[in-house]
Amino acid sequence: MMLHIVKLSVGIRDIAHLRAVQLARAAISPPLRHQTRNAPRRRDELLDGGSIYWVIAGAVLVRQKLVDIIEDRWDDDTICAGLVLDPILVPVAATPMRAFQGWRYLQPEAAPPDIDADNPEIGQDMPVSLRQSLRKLGLL
Repeated sequence: MMLHIVKLSVGIRDIAHLRAVQLARAAISPPLRHQTRNAPRRRDELLDGGSIYWVIAGAVLVRQKLVDIIEDRWDDDTICAGLVLDPILVPVAATPMRAFQGWRYLQPEAAPPDIDADNPEIGQDMPVSLRQSLRKLGLL
């Protein structure tokens, strides 16, 4: 059974900024991965088609397919987990989410839908902060 992860993207302004940061990191130290202190215990479920959903500026905005979960090392050589990511960023319907520590499992039925030609997001061309404000007011 497939499972996802949701994670805060701290210090990232928008999807373009996430893309730029990830490209720079992958060029210096491949493969593209996100390092985290604890390895997910539900590894097999996550690697059965799961994604990491990134919270940017208070909302889940984008996802990336999880390719592998490896033992990795921080810069100080201590052991951590490396969530190996597909480089393709898939925009999803913006979903408000409060801040939290670490990462959380996300059931497939609770995951925001992808934004594509068949499922466009209203106001997609607006700044994220404006869309969030309008959504909180019930106008989007």
